[in-house]
Order: sequence, then structure tokens, then C-alpha cells
Amino acid sequence: MQHRLPPRLAAVLLAGSLLGAACSSDDPDGAATTTTTTAPTAEGLGDEAALAAATTYADLALAAYSDVTTAAEDLQTALEAFVADPTDETLAAAQRAWLDGRVRYGPTEAFRFYDGPIDHPDDGPEGQINAWPLDEAYIDYVEGDAAAGIVNDTDGVPEITADVLVAANEEDGESNISTGWHAIEFLLWGQDLSADGAGARPVTDYTTSPTAERRATYLTLLGQLLVDDLASVRDQWDPDTGSYRDTFLADPGQAIAAIFRSMGALSQGELAGERIAVAYDTKDQEDEHSCFSDNTTTDIVGNAEGVRMVYLADYPGIDGTSLSEVVAEVEPELDADLRAQLDDNVAQAEALEAPFDQLILGEDDAPGRVALLALVTSLQDQGDSVAELAGSLGYSISLAI
Repeated sequence: MQHRLPPRLAAVLLAGSLLGAACSSDDPDGAATTTTTTAPTAEGLGDEAALAAATTYADLALAAYSDVTTAAEDLQTALEAFVADPTDETLAAAQRAWLDGRVRYGPTEAFRFYDGPIDHPDDGPEGQINAWPLDEAYIDYVEGDAAAGIVNDTDGVPEITADVLVAANEEDGESNISTGWHAIEFLLWGQDLSADGAGARPVTDYTTSPTAERRATYLTLLGQLLVDDLASVRDQWDPDTGSYRDTFLADPGQAIAAIFRSMGALSQGELAGERIAVAYDTKDQEDEHSCFSDNTTTDIVGNAEGVRMVYLADYPGIDGTSLSEVVAEVEPELDADLRAQLDDNVAQAEALEAPFDQLILGEDDAPGRVALLALVTSLQDQGDSVAELAGSLGYSISLAI
């Protein structure tokens, strides 16, 4: 396995010219700018085996998006209960529902990076669902500016509606995030100004604040938008209603190439690079994925689990033929090596000690930074292994994001 440049330089490259600016991959116009190329048939797998694995993958996508849509519906219920009766208890319940939803969402990011329903450049809702990092002052007040954001801009935004929020998302720049998981997160937790804990938004923001009603409207609209967007992706994978599923399975070779690309791009570019290496290099909490709730280590675990999930088809209720099974028939050693890497990276991610914003601090020999850089390197190697395996089967894929 080829290893990269010395660790510090590797992190700098990942944060800079190699991968581009943080959050570029979450921009709806740039989510999947590199197309996957593949041979016209399933090559080393054979069309029958490729179709079996691709069909299982489609079933997996439907199951995972169905579950995360249900989790988003539970979150919306909790948000509505909170704004109807804002107390410390209902706020905590809404926060728990958000955290539960993120556990479901993280693995689904392994369905990205090939112009599928989640991040198609024309109508994919990924940038509306999970774009980050966001400029808090674009949404609501921040330390030093009590009048900041859409919530407080009663003249410029006299009425907060779903259309207004969708139009505002990334309107004048990719940090102008107004919708999605992280906008909800900010409205529930507020800025994270603590060195050893999450944000601490007071419940009075939804009771006695002059803009309490606008903030409550904003929050519940975001919850419904999230449900609608996730449901739209889920439905594209449904065998009864999903036109994308039919397109995906019509070319088994292309489908397998797309799966390999998603695994490699998430491992190497998005997770190792955008999610970890950028923050490792800058030591800036603003580059943390879920900075308001201090949930970033859980996000990392979810992404790592997602790559393993799509390769092994390891998900409740999924009993079909996995990609690993058909690969093992023709490349047993490469399959075994990749499965070992997948397990190892999930274990490394699970071993990270929260909160993430403390892991990125200190000298390079600090335990947290050592653990993060080891994971970055291992995820990079995993991406290389995915590309090597795909190439051995006759697929040419790009891991760029």
C-alpha cells in the first residue's frame, strides 16, 4: 500500500490544494463534480453477480433512508412539542431527538458522490440537508451581535416561511447556511462558547425573547423541510415509486462503479479530508462538523460505519447478496484486506474521545491529535484500497470530491 507524505504536510495538503475549501463537497452545485467512469459491463464480477450486489445496495439505501426519515419525523414531533411548551425538559428532549437522528443519518452519507438522488447536481437536496460549516450570524444572534441573522432581521425578512429559508440557503456563499441538520442544531444549542461542553442556548430564547415566536417558526419549518427532503431521497429508492432505482439497476456495471466511488470518496476525500484533516490543520472549532452539540465524533463513527455498511450490506432487515460476497469470489485477498481496514477504521473512530474540539488542540504529539492523524492516514489508505480493488475488477473511478 502506498503511503503519503509526512503527516503534517499530508494534513496541510488535504486542507488546502488537494481537497479544496472546507464544506465544498456539501455545496449542491459541487457535490459530485467528478463523474465515475466504468467499463461497459460488470467486468470481473459478471453481470449477474453485479446485479445481485447492486440490488441489495438499492434495498439497503431504501431501508437506511426510511429509517432516517422516521428519525427526522420524530425530531419534528419533538421540535413541535418544544415550541408549544418551551421548557428545559422539552428543549432537552428535542436535542436528544436531533442526536438520535444524526446516528441514523451518518451512515447514509455513503450513498453520496455519484450524482444519485441525494446529491444530483440539478435537484439533489444534500446541500439543503447537511451543508456546513455555517455562519451562525446568518441565522440568529451571536456573541457580540444581538441583532444578527434571519431571526432578528424583521425588516429584511418580515415573514419567515419555508420558501424564504430555502431561497436563503447558500444564497451569497456556501457558509450562508439556513436549512438542514446544522441549522436546527444551532437553533437548539446556540454557539458553542465552552471549552468543555456543547452550546447552552437558554430556553428563554423561545419564551421571553422579543424574537421568540420567529425563532420557533424558523425551527419547526426546518424540521418539516428536513423530513420532506429526506423522504424525497427515500422515495427515489423505492421499487414501487423510485425512478432512480430503475436507472441505477439498469446498468449493473455502472452501479458497482458508483458504489466503489462512494466508498472511496467518503473514506478519503470527505471523511479523512474535509471532516478531520481540515480541522486538524486549522485547530479551529468552526471547521468541526457538529460544533454546536459537540456531536462530531459520533458523526465520524457514523460515516465510517456507512462505508462498511454498503460493502457488507450489514443492516437490519437486509438479507441479499453483498458487494463483499461477490468480490470475494474473484478477489478474495483484496476483499479480506478491505474488510479488515473497514473494521479497523470503525474501531479507531469509536475510540476517539469526545469532544472533537479538544482533540484538535495541542502539539502534534498530543494524544488526541495523534489519534486523529492516525485515523486520517488509515482512511486515506482505505480509499486507496477501494480504488485498487475497483481497478482490479475493471472499473476506473475517481475519489475526488
